[in-house]
Amino acid sequence: MFILKLLIRNAFRHKLRTALTVVGVAIAIIAFGLLRTLVGVWYMGAERSSATRLVARNAISLIFPLPISYKERISQVQGVKEVSYGNWFGGIYIDEKHFFANYAVEPKTYLDLYPEIVLPPAEKTAFIRDRKGCIVGQKLADRYGWKIGDIITLRGTIFPGQWEFVLRGIYRGAEKSTEERALLFHWDYLNETLRKTAPQRADQVGFYMIGVANPDLAAQVAVEVDAMFKNSLAETMTETERAFHMGFIAMTSAIVVAIQIVSYVVIAIIMIVAANTMAMTARERIAEYATLKTLGFGAFHIAAIVFGESLFIAMTGGLLGVLLTFPGADWIETELSQYFPSFSVSPSTVYLDLLASLMIGAVAGVFPTWRGATIRIAEGLRRIG
Repeated sequence: MFILKLLIRNAFRHKLRTALTVVGVAIAIIAFGLLRTLVGVWYMGAERSSATRLVARNAISLIFPLPISYKERISQVQGVKEVSYGNWFGGIYIDEKHFFANYAVEPKTYLDLYPEIVLPPAEKTAFIRDRKGCIVGQKLADRYGWKIGDIITLRGTIFPGQWEFVLRGIYRGAEKSTEERALLFHWDYLNETLRKTAPQRADQVGFYMIGVANPDLAAQVAVEVDAMFKNSLAETMTETERAFHMGFIAMTSAIVVAIQIVSYVVIAIIMIVAANTMAMTARERIAEYATLKTLGFGAFHIAAIVFGESLFIAMTGGLLGVLLTFPGADWIETELSQYFPSFSVSPSTVYLDLLASLMIGAVAGVFPTWRGATIRIAEGLRRIG
């Protein structure tokens, strides 16, 4: 208890130095926590994907289509419960700055496969019945002030032209992480227009969404679907929804790695700063450590005082950083909601923050602890200041 009181008093002997060190550690932990949360958000789509959904696309690339006639054959595979389909539309609202995800889908089967899209029954019925109808997420509707019945016009890029849709529903996500910044409209509307303007592109889809009755059947169904269309003009590649999302993440793996590296560099820099602070402290107190040894304190007691002080300062800054990470994440989620559907700090991130704080204190305290514990009494008493 005496040693604990002594190290706490020592920690606040130079209040300004300690305060700056604590603030520095806190800022590093905030940055580390937010960067780790950003990495988690990057993988959120894959982590929250359903084990009962498969995605079938062209084996060459996602940009190559598949015939709509595949739907009936896929639905006959044993274990398949539901089949939907769609196209990435890639339309632009107003200009490129106002881009958001938009898809042409078969509405009824798609909504059945995605129960996390929560739509009032009346709006769901209106959407399914209206060939030019569309639905949007709540965050997207809030961003542009859209309401039911509004006309939304997108400029096509993949499918050129001005496309008008009638807003028939505004959906919410069943979970906080559900994407609420997308627009969905009828694939039939797209296909009928293509039959008139570009017949060679009609009756083709970009992907099939396959619902299986049991997650254990997913691998078997995927193999059977791909075998069914092997050696055809449009071979398929069927994979779990998680694997499909991971494929997109792999395209941006360099960005994810860069973010992870930066998060570790932040911790490394604050380790150096904290180590310098503790080294200065130890150098100033060499005479005090020698005096304690003359009073009967052993090397273990001196080590406990020095190392404990380093851990105390680092953990104080770490705890402060963890506490401030949550309002920081809330601010990002509120102000940047158009980029992140959710920005919540996970328990694993908190544990990593605390572990990083512990490492900062341990690394910063190693040399000063060794110096204080091994100083000779005669040498220490000769030191002034």
